[in-house]
Amino acid sequence: MFNKNTIKHHSFRIDLSECFCFTFFVPSLTPASLLSLSVCCLFRNRRRLDRIHTGERPHSCDECGAAFNTLITLQVHQRIHTGEKPYSCEECGAVFALSDTLKKHLRVHTGEKPYVCDECGKRFTESGSLRGHQRLHTGEKPYSCDLCDKTFAYLGLHQRIHTGERPHSCDECGAAFNTLITLQVHQRIHTGEKPYSCEECGAVFALSDTLKKHLRVHTGEKPYVCDECGKRFTESGSLRGHQRLHTGEKPYSCDLCDKTFAYLGALKTHRRRHTGEKPYWCDKCNKTFTQRSSLNLHRRVHTGERPFWCETCGETFVWQNSLYRVFKGELLCFVFAPGLRYPL
Repeated sequence: MFNKNTIKHHSFRIDLSECFCFTFFVPSLTPASLLSLSVCCLFRNRRRLDRIHTGERPHSCDECGAAFNTLITLQVHQRIHTGEKPYSCEECGAVFALSDTLKKHLRVHTGEKPYVCDECGKRFTESGSLRGHQRLHTGEKPYSCDLCDKTFAYLGLHQRIHTGERPHSCDECGAAFNTLITLQVHQRIHTGEKPYSCEECGAVFALSDTLKKHLRVHTGEKPYVCDECGKRFTESGSLRGHQRLHTGEKPYSCDLCDKTFAYLGALKTHRRRHTGEKPYWCDKCNKTFTQRSSLNLHRRVHTGERPFWCETCGETFVWQNSLYRVFKGELLCFVFAPGLRYPL
């Protein structure tokens, strides 16, 4: 006989009036649903059920002190310290500490993306990734940083800026990164993978952002403008570097001779004077150079290009400084290059 407060199941009796959350687990109370749903398994371990309500966590880790409400959860946690990874992928051999993590990983091979965004239709392999993505549509930023008071849709990644944590390292060169995707992009340096191509000229790139910047070569777009002089640039970094010409800022200093530079690239080029490195070489004569611009000038020796000429005598020159003629302290010539006039 069924009673709304008690039910006899097999050889034990459960008092439903003592359960704090029964109506949460089983909204419609019928004998059939009680016996068919796995919720009855929760009552077989009454102490475990009580811990959900009381917050009791009697099982603690000897290594780090983390506490858990079940022994099995503690044992799974301890794999962090032991390094045990009993679940392996038959496709690629990757190993995991949790069976759920293996299941998620297998979607990389199957291409399965069961979680779909209602707003834009984008699909995801994990429910957590979908929830995070949905915040882009809602604008929700539920996580705030205690160190800088900024708010984020994802907090974990931002905190690594403060902690300096870079848990993802490259097997090839040891470089470390704070996100897995950044590591994967970096690895294209070693693999040579360049999945993004320009439809205009066929140039290929490792990064989508680099392709976007390259496309401005064809479109002529220069969205970054200097407030001081109105000069326009295709990249924000180029604008920042240019603005230092106005401010006089030189934030990059050489640790070998204390010279300072407005551009990081200028510092790198300068350091080659100390190291003797000459990464640019001529494919005609194998001569090497510290700067790409020096190589380009040198190539005129092979091409025969002579872009500079003297207005007085009509003689042409490979290099601008060949026109420097000084007589009694007076410069006698003008240098002409395409679109430019240099009074000497």
